[in-house]
Order: sequence, then structure tokens, then C-alpha cells
Amino acid sequence: MKFLDPTNDLAFKKIFGNIKKKNILISFLNAILDFQNERSIVDVEIANPYQTPKIEELKETILDIQAVDKSGRTFIVEMQKHDKGDFPKRSLFYSSKAYTSQLKKGDEYKNLKKVYFIGIVSFNIFETENYISRHLILDSVTFKQELQDFEFSFVELPKFNKSLEELSSVADKWIYFLRNAKNLELVPDQFEKIEEFKEAFLIANSFGWNTKELEVYDYMMLKEMDAKNEIETAQKKGFKKGFSEGIEKGIEKGIEKGIEKGIEKGIEKGIEKGIEKGIEKGIEKGKLEGIQQALEKMVENGISKEQAKKILGLS
Repeated sequence: MKFLDPTNDLAFKKIFGNIKKKNILISFLNAILDFQNERSIVDVEIANPYQTPKIEELKETILDIQAVDKSGRTFIVEMQKHDKGDFPKRSLFYSSKAYTSQLKKGDEYKNLKKVYFIGIVSFNIFETENYISRHLILDSVTFKQELQDFEFSFVELPKFNKSLEELSSVADKWIYFLRNAKNLELVPDQFEKIEEFKEAFLIANSFGWNTKELEVYDYMMLKEMDAKNEIETAQKKGFKKGFSEGIEKGIEKGIEKGIEKGIEKGIEKGIEKGIEKGIEKGIEKGKLEGIQQALEKMVENGISKEQAKKILGLS
């Protein structure tokens, strides 16, 4: 078997946005949101079911998943492979848009239903080591969830490193499927007995895809590679520019520091030399004054000036 990459936009939508296989999406939502017993989703209506998009229309095609359950709760599932730096804001935007779009003219606010956003990303967003994180609006003192209409869950795929033997929950199995299906040749034993996983692997099997679907899949893979290359190129250019500017600034700062140190050392040396010169000059001046005084004393004591000069060795 040759399984396609479930994180590819088209493959993701084909697996989880299949209106005929809603049980796959329901299993995924219940697992990631940890819905159990009376909270469990039993049925959903997929707002934008899977259809093979045309390549020329891909810019306008919405490939992410939005579903509503029987109680009116909205679920948005978004797959993002490349870090463009805006994903948390994007999740807020999509959720608020889905929330406000529930109200028609004349409707009351009390009719608004809860919105759940699930973001699956191939990069790290938060500092926590947890590969699933849940974000609620809580009171900063009591930590009670008084505002209950928004809930955000994020799955950071790079943080998930469990082996097949370590999978302990349905959520673990879905994340393992997303991360590793493209590298498998057979459906692992751990997934064989669960209907939703058998069907998900069947849909991911490339032999079940028609020519047009494979064409769009390959096109999207190329677009993903282009996006990755663009990001890497931008990072390299940024590093190169930063490195160059860093050297320039470093030289500039180095010259400033050098001049500063030079002046400091120069003053130090100057003082040292000045003291030496001062001492020399002082000694010389002291000698001259001493000779002058001796000459004067000799003359006062009756020795002729010429004779005194000869005694002192003066010219």
C-alpha cells in the first residue's frame, strides 16, 4: 500500500471532510476534545464537504473543515503546515467569524452556540511540551470558565514522538496517523480493529484516488514545498543581512571602543611620561640652582668668580 500524506490540504479534507464517512470526523473530534459520555458528538453536518477542487480555483477554495452537531455547536478544524507567524490570530478570526455568522437579522444573542477551534500544525507554537493544548477563557482570580462560548485546541505535531507501542488513547492514534501514515506500507495492528481508522487508511491509500485528485494532490505538495522554500530563503536572507549588519555595527562599536581605550591609555601614558619628564626637568633645574648658590657662596667668601668656576667645573 502507498498512503498519501494526511496533512496535505486535499488529503486532510478528503479523509475528515467526507460526508459519507462522518464517523471519521466524529471520532477525531471526540478524541482531540476529550468528549466522553453525554458530551460526545454523535452526529455532525459538514458545512463544506469534500469536493475535488480545480487547480485554477484553489485560491478561492476553502479546504478546512467546519461542522455543526445536533445541539448547534460549531467545530472548525484547520491544518497548517508552515509557520507564517499568524496562526493564533487566524484561529481567533475564524472562530469569531463562525460565531457571529450564527445570528440572522432579528435573532437574539442567547441563540449563539459554542464554537470549538482545532488547529493542527506542523510546527511549534507554545513553550509547553504537551502536544495537545486546550485554551479557555477563564476568570484570572477564580479560574472559572464564565465565558464558555469559545474553546481552542492545538495539536503540535513535532512534539509527538510516540512509537506504535506507546499509543495509549484514540487521540494518540489519530496524531500518529497524521504524522506517520505517509511512511507506512501496511495498516498497523493497533488500528486494524477500529472501523474509523480502517476507513481513514483506506481513503489515504493512493490506489483509491482518481487521476484528477492525484493531480491536485501533487500540485498542493509542490505549493507546500514552494512555501517552505520561501520561508527558508527569507530566513537565510534575514540571517545574512543580520550577520552583515552585525559585523558593520561591530566594527563601528569596535572603533568607538578602540578610540575610547586609546584615549584612556594615551592619557595614562601621557601622565606617566609627563611625570618622568617633570622629574628630569626638576632634577636638572635643582642642579642648576645648587651650582648657582655654590658659586655665589664662593664669591661671597672672597674667591674670584673665575676661580670658583674652575672649582665647580663650569665653562
